[in-house]
Amino acid sequence: MIKQPPYLKKGDKIAIVCPAKKLPKSIDAALEVFRQWGLEVMLGKTVSAGYHQFAGSDELRAEDLQNFLDDPEIKAIIAGRGGYGTVRIIDDLDFTLFNKHPKWVVGYSDITVLLSHLLAREQTQSIHGQMPYNFEDASAASLVSLHQSLFGTASIEYTFESTFPNREGQAEGILIGGNLTLLIAVQGSVSEMDYTDKILFIEDVGEHEYSIDRMMRLLKRAGKLAKLKGLIVGAFNETGTESIPFGASTEEVIWDVVKEYDYPVCFNAPVGHIEDNRAMVLGSALKMTVQGNNVILNFK
Repeated sequence: MIKQPPYLKKGDKIAIVCPAKKLPKSIDAALEVFRQWGLEVMLGKTVSAGYHQFAGSDELRAEDLQNFLDDPEIKAIIAGRGGYGTVRIIDDLDFTLFNKHPKWVVGYSDITVLLSHLLAREQTQSIHGQMPYNFEDASAASLVSLHQSLFGTASIEYTFESTFPNREGQAEGILIGGNLTLLIAVQGSVSEMDYTDKILFIEDVGEHEYSIDRMMRLLKRAGKLAKLKGLIVGAFNETGTESIPFGASTEEVIWDVVKEYDYPVCFNAPVGHIEDNRAMVLGSALKMTVQGNNVILNFK
């Protein structure tokens, strides 16, 4: 049974930590948003720490996150940013006290490792959504979706149009997913989510088409893609140009890998390393409706 952490309410304490890369700039804008939401913000040591490219040593980052996982007064943990580094500390974390007092964990990109682990090992929902490092550039809709996901103030529905042809259909299932590179990084580990009968969403940044092709084919060869109920393709931006073109766009690469299946597939979802990065609740029930280029995602 997947656990849903309690929704936030005004006056709750939340914590900001950096399990991966260090912060290169102020997150004051995000702190002000959280205060406007009526939350009391606690800053971890890693918010101001640095060790080469990391937000402190592995030991400091693990200790910082562990303290807030254990603290029953902290009702949500927000990752300050992604980058790289969460996989270096994930096996040092103890979720015993967290499981007695589950709380929301928020982040995306490299934080996919932590979100995947929470669902795979602790059977707990988490939120793939905007992080403080990105708040200044975040769309209003993405911040509203994060607030709704944390506070449970409204049923969440996203509607959008795909610019690449979808595969029509309707599906209902538990939502899994995140950054494609990090989903591949946890394959074969205790942090790997169960793909069977799930709706998968994927996104990535800075990967060439051949790399996306390789990762998708790994999932296919591992039997993960054949078992899905639906596939949501988010933003794959900053792919860059290779000296010798791959010969297919990111969308074409992904479609070629999944075209033999019969479940609905949609493209250009508002999720990923973009300003309009809508909150996606991992472990929640989702209804996916695809009609032509029109898509509706209903969280239950």
